[in-house]
Amino acid sequence: MIALLQRVTSARVEVDEEIVGEVGPGLLVLLAVEPTDTPAAVDELVERVLRYRVFADDAGRMNLSLADVGGGLLLVPQFTLAADTRRGLRPSFSSAAPPQIGESLFDRAVDAARQRLGSARVATGRFGAHMRVSLTNDGPVTFWLQHPATAPG
Repeated sequence: MIALLQRVTSARVEVDEEIVGEVGPGLLVLLAVEPTDTPAAVDELVERVLRYRVFADDAGRMNLSLADVGGGLLLVPQFTLAADTRRGLRPSFSSAAPPQIGESLFDRAVDAARQRLGSARVATGRFGAHMRVSLTNDGPVTFWLQHPATAPG
């Protein structure tokens, strides 16, 4: 599973000109499910996302997590993060989970986040929809997390 975290001052997702998810200060997380992902991997990655220290403490150092600062979380399914781009000029999506598995594990991630943070702090995009994602990246601060972790190269 891949999570692209972006610290934001605000973010929102629109589907057919309707806002379906929106947060103020917090994290926008784009999630991709890979074929070998398991429910346990989802739970571990969500826990890591919620505890990942990307917010500044009083000294200006990134020492605080989303859970620490009480920010919002916008989870957006994005299978293209799992694309194989190593060759050619067109991405291959064979490294992304099939849609039914992707949706099931994305929903599990949303449920896990809502259990930890409360439903009011977690918003989502819509699986399988054409979405327009808007954000104001704070920093900019962006991190790529993958579970299980793989070595670069």
